Amino acid sequence: MDVSYINPFIEAVDTVFNTMLSVKPRRNGVKVSDGQARGELITSLVGISGQVSGVVALRFPPPTALKLAGKLLGSETDTISDEVTDAIAELVNMVAGSAKAKFQFDPPLELGLPTVVHGAGYRLKYPTRSVWLEVPFSSDAGEFSMEVTYNPN
Repeated sequence: MDVSYINPFIEAVDTVFNTMLSVKPRRNGVKVSDGQARGELITSLVGISGQVSGVVALRFPPPTALKLAGKLLGSETDTISDEVTDAIAELVNMVAGSAKAKFQFDPPLELGLPTVVHGAGYRLKYPTRSVWLEVPFSSDAGEFSMEVTYNPN
């Protein structure tokens, strides 16, 4: 796995969170993910296809998701509603779109529709031999992580 492919996604988190949410994310290393949700999480995922195919996911504890969704929606909320789920889906879409723009592929990469999973103790199952890199972040809005996997085609 060429870890240089993850840098556009890390840069995209920084750009999207600073620009759209006025939140400064602080990266806390990089590690291989096991896919296990520890505690209740809201995970938004979007597939990427083209010369590189894969998935990017953002994972948030509910308090972080609520704060970020409130910033994106312009109003605070204390319930995981359809609007909050849509906002979290849009965050992964913006991050993936921003990262996609950094790749100089012809034709450009394509993004799928975001999917949101909410619950406790679930495990994301990865295709055999795929490696997911996890980048934990801290911020004034709370902790969260980004996970990326890809395959050059």
